[in-house]
Amino acid sequence: MTRWRSFSSRAAAWLLITTVLLLASCALADIPKTPGLSAGGSKKDKLKAEKLPPCKACTALVNSFRDGIRRTERSKHDGGDAAWEEERLGSYKTSELRLVEIQEALCQDVVRGEDQCHQLAEDYEAQIEVWWKNHQTTDPDLHRWLCVEQAAVCCPDGFYGPNCDPCPTCFGNGKCKGNGTRKGNGRCACEAGYAGENCDSCGAEHYEAFRDETKLLCSPCHRACATGGCTGAGPNACRVCRSGWLMDSGRGGCVDVDECITANPCTKQQFCVNNEGSYSCLECDKSCDGCSGDG
Repeated sequence: MTRWRSFSSRAAAWLLITTVLLLASCALADIPKTPGLSAGGSKKDKLKAEKLPPCKACTALVNSFRDGIRRTERSKHDGGDAAWEEERLGSYKTSELRLVEIQEALCQDVVRGEDQCHQLAEDYEAQIEVWWKNHQTTDPDLHRWLCVEQAAVCCPDGFYGPNCDPCPTCFGNGKCKGNGTRKGNGRCACEAGYAGENCDSCGAEHYEAFRDETKLLCSPCHRACATGGCTGAGPNACRVCRSGWLMDSGRGGCVDVDECITANPCTKQQFCVNNEGSYSCLECDKSCDGCSGDG
């Protein structure tokens, strides 16, 4: 009898535990999942909510509006509301109907900063409508009209800063910091291989390949040249040689070291092939007991 009671107690305990676990599982299943918790959704939501700099955000809005113009260029409207628009508001090209169609899909193609784009679309709705009705023919550049002149968050290309001051030329080898925006200091950010305040000299490990009054072309030094640069093209113009090359004391410049002769770096079952500035060890044929070459 005692054994039966003990068994019954254990069975009751297991039944209670199973019931509790089952209820807990059901409760968790009923909890609504928070949207955007998956890896893909979270990344998408993050990009959507990203806040862009003012000029970049305005540019994204304008680009989306331009896409809408292109999307509706070939639309065919016959009868119904379109016919009413044609009769009372002029051609579909500049009609209120087309503007509404563009605005309905505005910012949906924006990946980064979509939320900000929608907000700007609301903020600038009146200005866009004024441009659409009164300026799109005489002043077709919406970006200049809206972002540069009305919102004053951008500058024309080649200008920078709060007052849209002209950028330096950077000798055609760099970009002005803040170009096209109301920010930046206007200094040149040189492309790789160029240096100087106006990008008018060659950078480290580059040499002057061409220059005239308006243009400079810098080319990279030969691979044999180490830090210190070169005076021209080829290994003979190096000032200092990299590892794997030796300075020729007679004629100057760098000469490739043949490691296969000077160092014999490969194993018995390999043969050495010299490369510029280095070497390669290749496996001998399986039938060979040592070799000096392929085959």
